[in-house]
Amino acid sequence: MKQAPFTRRFVVPVFFLAGILLAGAWLPSTTSRADERPGSSAAVEVLHIDGDVEPILVTYIDEGLADAAQRHAALVLITMDTPGGLSDSMKEIIQHMLASPVPVAVYVTPTGARGASAGFYILLAADVAAMTPGTHTGAASPIMVIGGFPTQLDEVFRKKINNDAMAFLRSFTERRGRNPQLAETAITDAKAFTEKEALDGKMIDLIANSIDDLLRQLDGRTITRFDGSRVKLALHDAVQTSFELSSRQKFLARIVEPDILFVLLIIGVLGLYTEFTHPGVIAPGVIGGISLVLALYAMHFLPINLAGVFLILLALTFFILEAKYTSHGVLAAGGIVSMLLGAMFLIRSPLTGFGVSFFVALSVTLPFALIAVFLMRLVLRSRKWKAATGKEELLGEQGIAVAGLDAGEEGMIRIHGELWRAISAQPVAAGSAVRVLRINGLQLFVEPATVPSATPIIAT
Repeated sequence: MKQAPFTRRFVVPVFFLAGILLAGAWLPSTTSRADERPGSSAAVEVLHIDGDVEPILVTYIDEGLADAAQRHAALVLITMDTPGGLSDSMKEIIQHMLASPVPVAVYVTPTGARGASAGFYILLAADVAAMTPGTHTGAASPIMVIGGFPTQLDEVFRKKINNDAMAFLRSFTERRGRNPQLAETAITDAKAFTEKEALDGKMIDLIANSIDDLLRQLDGRTITRFDGSRVKLALHDAVQTSFELSSRQKFLARIVEPDILFVLLIIGVLGLYTEFTHPGVIAPGVIGGISLVLALYAMHFLPINLAGVFLILLALTFFILEAKYTSHGVLAAGGIVSMLLGAMFLIRSPLTGFGVSFFVALSVTLPFALIAVFLMRLVLRSRKWKAATGKEELLGEQGIAVAGLDAGEEGMIRIHGELWRAISAQPVAAGSAVRVLRINGLQLFVEPATVPSATPIIAT
């Protein structure tokens, strides 16, 4: 079978490049874990929440708290600048913080940073809540976001998730001695607070200009832990050690992002689709298989809506049907709409704005539609191609009867300069043209051609 030029000139280089990029993302980072410095000074372990709150961040915070407990640190300081994230991940982080044997301080920093949505809950759950001047927090109203666009919630459903969120917030703010009534307005009214408003409203404990200033203010302060025990912080000349994300966590943090998950899922489907339609190319199958496994791994962590997955598979079906049948673009348009809806519904997270962006969904869907339809048309066209080598190339070809062929009797014909044994169901005169109908081993079955040979060939 002929191989389409597109396969060799375009598909292989593209998937090979994608493989290099995926492999590069796995290379270990030069950033190391915390360096424990020798000395008798108090140790402060510094963790960081930068960007969305997601499942890999949960493992990072958990490992950081465990490391601080193992090293008998005096304090765990979590710096935070986040727009929010997944509610399940936020709850797990808070559970780890409340159970930590080492006191935990959450500090919204640097200037211009925010502890919004899920970050607001994490801030108020800490043993010590602090903010830098020029920061803000709050805006913790539950929302449903599809494809990057907020969606109006049903009134009953909105009340349900609001009441659930407020009860969860009260469960630790009251025991922390903070102001639950004011904190609830961040949910009911989507209210946000500057650092001064949060301090005056008794939702945070202090305002600090820097980490050093924060540790200076906390030195000698007695705090009440969540279990009711009281601890006096001794942070004079404290040694700060930064606990960083491991190379593995950095890589996994990237693939659990909704946009990256969607891209990996589409690359995986396209790679396997290319391998099935063009067997033997190998590279698309390898890259597609790896991408699909990574996508499935990410789907294990994220709240996946099966309706989104089915819509993406339905889109692929539409693209294949578009290549097989004349629909004047209706099936292709249906596939594009189906894939866009699938991308929007893929991540199910009603309490956050965590989902596939519409721009990424559109940027991936259109090329995928073109490539899928194009590859399938190549396959369908190749089925009509005539074999260029072997005995099969003789089918339909015309030859010349060397001697007359009696009906049902074997004779000889010349075709492509070669002599073949042939049988015809009808008598054929010597030198007449015949057409090959089928082949059985080295024997040809022929019939008289409509156009006789212009120059009869005499048997020798």
